Amino acid sequence: MSTPKDLRYSEEHEWVKVEGEKVRVGITDFAQHELGDIVFVELPEVGDEITADEPFGSVESVKTVSELYAPVSGKIVAINEDLSDNPEYVNESPYEKAWMIEVEVSDSSELDKLMTAEQYEEMINE
Repeated sequence: MSTPKDLRYSEEHEWVKVEGEKVRVGITDFAQHELGDIVFVELPEVGDEITADEPFGSVESVKTVSELYAPVSGKIVAINEDLSDNPEYVNESPYEKAWMIEVEVSDSSELDKLMTAEQYEEMINE
């Protein structure tokens, strides 16, 4: 299972890639593996405000439906439109093709609360 070192991670298994004032968010390789084959992804609208630790969407697999939790607060500035027609990207490419939302972060100190790759790996291996 891959855990890219340049990303930050939430306890709810979302990854965050910092790109200046914005971040990209998706679910981790570990999360997609646990969920199984993803068949549907529900995302918010561009312009929506999200709050850290609150649900912002969901992923549906052949096994279950899981809520997605915002790792940071801010305004949605982009969503990955490709996922509506290609939810399998979450399984095939969780860190590249399957990013879910881009967020203009309202409080950058929230990023400091996210785990490093090493901390995340320690959590999932307990």
